[in-house]
Amino acid sequence: MTTDAAAAITGGRTAVGIELGSTRIKAVLIGPDSAPLAVGTHDWENQFVDRRWTYSLDAVWSGVQQSVAALADDVRRRHGVELAGVGALGVSAMMHGYLAFDADGALLAPFRTWRNTNTGPATERLSAEFGVNIPHRWSVAHLYQAILDGEEHVGRVHHLTTLAGYVHWQLTGEKVLGIGDASGMFPIDDDTRGYSAPMLTRFDQLAAEAGVELSLAELLPTVAVAGQPAGTLTEAGAKLLDPTGRLRAGIPLCPPEGDAGTGMVATNSVAPRTGNVSAGTSIFAMVVLEHELSRVHRELDLVTTPAGDPVAMVHCNNGASELNAWVGLFAEFARALGVEVTPSKAFETLFTAALDGAGDGGGMVAYNYLSGEPITDLHEGRPLFLRSPDSPFDLGTFMRTHLYSSLATLRIGMDVLQKSEGVRLDRMFAHGGLFKTEGVAQRFLAAAIDTPVSVGDIAGEGGAWGIAVLAAFAGGRTPDQTLADYLDTAVFRGASLRTVEPDAADVAGFDAFMERYVAALPVERAAVDHLSPAQRGENE
Repeated sequence: MTTDAAAAITGGRTAVGIELGSTRIKAVLIGPDSAPLAVGTHDWENQFVDRRWTYSLDAVWSGVQQSVAALADDVRRRHGVELAGVGALGVSAMMHGYLAFDADGALLAPFRTWRNTNTGPATERLSAEFGVNIPHRWSVAHLYQAILDGEEHVGRVHHLTTLAGYVHWQLTGEKVLGIGDASGMFPIDDDTRGYSAPMLTRFDQLAAEAGVELSLAELLPTVAVAGQPAGTLTEAGAKLLDPTGRLRAGIPLCPPEGDAGTGMVATNSVAPRTGNVSAGTSIFAMVVLEHELSRVHRELDLVTTPAGDPVAMVHCNNGASELNAWVGLFAEFARALGVEVTPSKAFETLFTAALDGAGDGGGMVAYNYLSGEPITDLHEGRPLFLRSPDSPFDLGTFMRTHLYSSLATLRIGMDVLQKSEGVRLDRMFAHGGLFKTEGVAQRFLAAAIDTPVSVGDIAGEGGAWGIAVLAAFAGGRTPDQTLADYLDTAVFRGASLRTVEPDAADVAGFDAFMERYVAALPVERAAVDHLSPAQRGENE
């Protein structure tokens, strides 16, 4: 196996996927059969600067270089060869947000990530004007909010893109974006598979009314669908990835995508009536639609698969971060007692304890809101834990409550999709760190959405593997082969899955928890209104 892998690597019959996630940058090398051959990672964190969530571009490139270096080391260690040339390359990153550049390619304002919720006035106006839901994190919302706020840099914007689009641009010189990520910059026309022309015209008119003359169509990246070529790695791009000079230029790249799109690929969820839930710093569900929704819902974003098919997205800004903080606290307590526990053991122990907790959370309520949450109309977040005086206060119920909290806002959006719109799902896949402890969060998600939930080895390396698969698809598909067919026949044939059916008692328990959760939301809003956040600097 190692000899075959080494031959594939030296022969360039491989693909590399790089994904810049919220807390980790990962690079994955896959072979001709799409199996991972090597992995390199780098951990990073966002900063809260001037009341906005951001990452510096220096941190972007430092992290990318370190993940690629770690990948090269893993190749050498596992297979005894150097990583010099690969057959295809793809870049993915956390979705949407705001990266604005001037005519010289200089960044005009700090990167504004998907996590920011300061765009409320813009989303309300644009949603009303366009007749579609424009979420807070979309690039057009950030641009219009900057216009409404009279920000000086707006008149100098020459190019607007996402994080994936920015990295791809620096590697290839091409200002292009995969349609899935592009659909979170500006609404897509399902027929043309490009930006909606009438809405582009209307946006320019709105900008002019606010005193800014621009042509948004000229600022946005070109839209490309999965399978299309999107440029090649330049000499300068190769040095950005690998300053040592080992990595050769000329590698073809696929269209860059957002982590929502690569999650769909990584779970084989690109066909109608399929969906997936990704749980990390944020948590979101992507459901591929059979038909248009009956009306606009602010809880649902309309985006696309990497192939351009319509998707309803339930995006929650807050996922597992607060849960992770509690696990870290318990691990710290264990160390104070002189007991060393690994992070994986701490998670496994505490998650498993949740299985014995009260099915309805026992009167406890937790809000995992580290940042604002548009679905529940909160512009900022305050992590909060509540219980009634007669609540059982045992470890299992406490942990079950926090696991439920990680899924509660998602449930609110999924109720709109499943109950108000009657959207049906044949299968729902789950991936991300929340589901690593077998049979716990998977079981609770099945209860939350009353749908069978599958996990398995199909998403083992996540979105970095997904964008590597998209890179291989762009270079190796047969004529007229669809992405869904390629995934079914060339990638996921024989994949092993573990499926959990919703348990009736769990469903009833989660329903009871949700009644309490929704009823107590005014308490969370009061916490936002009356508890000021600690001021954090750029170096934190």
